[in-house]
Amino acid sequence: MTAVLRRLGVYLLTAWVAITVNFLLPRLMPGNPVQTMIGKLTGRVTPQVVKAIELQFGVGLNQSLWVQYVHYWDQLLHGNLGISITLSTPVTTVLRSTVPWTVGLIGISTVVSFVLGTLLGTVLGWRRGSRFDAVLPVATFFQAVPYFFLGTVVLLVFGSDLHWFPVLGAYDQGISPGWDWTFVFNVVRHAELPALTVVLSSIAGWIVGMRNMMVTTIGEDFVLVAVAKGLPNRKVIAYAARNAVLPSIANFSLAIGLVVSGALLVELVFNYPGVGDLLLQAVLNQDYPLLQGIFLVITFTVLAANLLADVVYLTLDPRTRREA
Repeated sequence: MTAVLRRLGVYLLTAWVAITVNFLLPRLMPGNPVQTMIGKLTGRVTPQVVKAIELQFGVGLNQSLWVQYVHYWDQLLHGNLGISITLSTPVTTVLRSTVPWTVGLIGISTVVSFVLGTLLGTVLGWRRGSRFDAVLPVATFFQAVPYFFLGTVVLLVFGSDLHWFPVLGAYDQGISPGWDWTFVFNVVRHAELPALTVVLSSIAGWIVGMRNMMVTTIGEDFVLVAVAKGLPNRKVIAYAARNAVLPSIANFSLAIGLVVSGALLVELVFNYPGVGDLLLQAVLNQDYPLLQGIFLVITFTVLAANLLADVVYLTLDPRTRREA
């Protein structure tokens, strides 16, 4: 418990630094960042939005930087991230409508890729030299193909030509969003092709990493002793895999942390709504409030993923608890 609390303290400190940097950047920019942004969007910004942006960035206020910082924290704790310049909508509302799509598609696809890759890597490491090794070159081939090319080919072949999967978008235009089976089934159908592409392009790394660690681990003394005692193969494999999976968990935390920011190509190829496309539009339009909101979401996602990985590490490897 002490080790978890200590690492939680480190991540809270990191989050505070990220939030503080997010607060200071627009205020340290030379000139008037609000007028610079608004000047590029003439006729597209309402006076209410201009006033909200000035309040957010502290422009035109006779307040010290500390007072603005306290106000920023108050707004942040109440879920107020400002107003998007290009959309004239609260950033929180924009993120609430896009983050679930990205997490649902890329997040679940990453978890599926990790689980399948780890299981296959465990089997290939235990049965090295067998016919199962034929999986490696196939998986490596798909990972070597550029994602945008693989996604385009899969979209054209299985979507446009064979019509096995629906193409483009998160659901059919004629369906009203809602928590009913018709809508949920349609969303799942639209997510199958991009999810399959994500799994194909990323599973090889998990397979190779786990296989190599299994090959190394099965030569360790504790595994040899377990075999010598006549333990069933499934128990020996479980003992070996529990130690071999530790590096993969560290890499998995990084992969989960990049789910939000790494969705750009997926969403562009399949015209899928999400944070990746939103991030691109915010950069192109220099929508700083929206960029700041996305930056915070990415930061918190990375920190949460790393904290989760640390907890799993402490659970699987008692040595880390003693070292901590």
